[in-house]
Amino acid sequence: MWHGLLRDSRFFETLCRFDEDLAEQARAAGCRRCGGRLHRAHYPRKPRGGPAELEPGQERRLSFCCAREGCRRRTTPPSLRFLGRRVYFGPVFVLVTTLCQGISPRRVARLREQVGLDRRTLARWRRWWQQAFARSPFWKAARGRFVPPVELPALPASLLERFVGADAGERLRAALAFLAPLWATC
Repeated sequence: MWHGLLRDSRFFETLCRFDEDLAEQARAAGCRRCGGRLHRAHYPRKPRGGPAELEPGQERRLSFCCAREGCRRRTTPPSLRFLGRRVYFGPVFVLVTTLCQGISPRRVARLREQVGLDRRTLARWRRWWQQAFARSPFWKAARGRFVPPVELPALPASLLERFVGADAGERLRAALAFLAPLWATC
């Protein structure tokens, strides 16, 4: 069920549309520093782990810069596709660490091969969820919203279980939307 999302170009197209909506909200709000108008300043990314048949525009990070001379401050809205400066797509980061919980070493090896992950990267991602995420101000403020509480040793799977949707894609989109403000600060 989750594996299919990593190769589903339609799922990534949907995430791109959500990112476009977030970008439009940021553009309409104007510059956070001076209130000036924002111009497009999208930039290319070379994310890893997504479907092979992505549309060319889906690898662009939506961003803006202030049009007012002297300010030129960059505004990069939250994203459901990109995790700050991380190289892998957001869904890959969340799903691969979720899928590696409680599965056999053989299946982990197959998953790593499919996505192109090194075992050290996977271990680093697991540590991030267990340590950095669990201690982050974002999580400290948000964890009270979940009843029953999210089990920290089972992150991110226990977090993903708390989101509802008609299918796995909707649940993952809801989780990524919840985490989007965090990625903007990473």
